[in-house]
Amino acid sequence: MVRNPERRTALVDAAIEVLAREGARGLTFRAVDIEAKVPPGTASNYFTSRDDLFTQAGRHIHVRMTPDPAEVSEAMRPAPSRELVASLMHWLLRRIVKERTGYLAMLELRLEATRRPELREAMTEAVHADLEANIAFHLDAGLPGDADTVRLLYFAMTGLLVEHLTLPGVLGEDEGTAERLVQMVVDRVLGS
Repeated sequence: MVRNPERRTALVDAAIEVLAREGARGLTFRAVDIEAKVPPGTASNYFTSRDDLFTQAGRHIHVRMTPDPAEVSEAMRPAPSRELVASLMHWLLRRIVKERTGYLAMLELRLEATRRPELREAMTEAVHADLEANIAFHLDAGLPGDADTVRLLYFAMTGLLVEHLTLPGVLGEDEGTAERLVQMVVDRVLGS
């Protein structure tokens, strides 16, 4: 296997683009080479198999989707409150909509993980670690609620984001529907 970390990252990013656009069936070495604008056969020099390509994409997607620490610091400037939790959930919605490609690729990877044990293991580990980190962040920041509050927000936001990005008509045609639903999620989970 060739060892060029920058090229490997570029190939994995290309795989994520292909996944979002073409789905799991479209993720081939050839499609990755074309997306990355590299010579034919390059991806097959970096990944031992298609399973390996899926697994590497599954590991990298979380790195790609992690917000910049400076943005997190800026978002956390207000004092801990229900309003800050709502603001963070609205920020999450805006970030995911902005990084739509990454989120759609993540959904493809989750579905593919039901059929690929190595990918399932990588995705489970990454998603579990992210959820635990979010719980710790929430509690350490003194935000209202407990670990179960974070879990409920996570599950509700995951469902809302899936609908918003895949079948937005389910939520309604109005532009502000997702924003209103985010506020309702926070209000219902945290109470008055």
